[in-house]
Amino acid sequence: MEKTKLELVVGVFVLVGILCLGYLSIKLGKLELISGDVYEVEAQFNSASGLKPGSAIEIAGVEVGRVRGITLIEDRAKVKLAVNNTVKLYTDTFASIKTRGIIGEKFLALSPGGGGDPLKPGDMIRDTESGLDLEELVSQYVHGKVK
Repeated sequence: MEKTKLELVVGVFVLVGILCLGYLSIKLGKLELISGDVYEVEAQFNSASGLKPGSAIEIAGVEVGRVRGITLIEDRAKVKLAVNNTVKLYTDTFASIKTRGIIGEKFLALSPGGGGDPLKPGDMIRDTESGLDLEELVSQYVHGKVK
């Protein structure tokens, strides 16, 4: 009988450990299981180099969403953005790809504007700027093509 109690206690601890590990994986990995509190908009860039699904979207250094996906449409990168419902974007919103530090990860920086109509789910951000590609810049400098 005592062996059964011990096995039960060990089983409960293992189950609690697995549940805690799953919870931390979702929270620290910033996975979205239920995405009811965001809306999607799109933006097109000449280059989305270094940006990937899951990259942060920030306004004034505060994270307000995540990149949902990146596809190629007629030689341009179309980026789907999942933005928190509490954040209002307008037709004059400006989106640019930035880098944390010199060689850090890429993220999408938004300047929400304020003049114009609010963007609705599925709308396109018209004003965009691709990120600076450090490798390309160094290559141009080495080959003497810097303007």
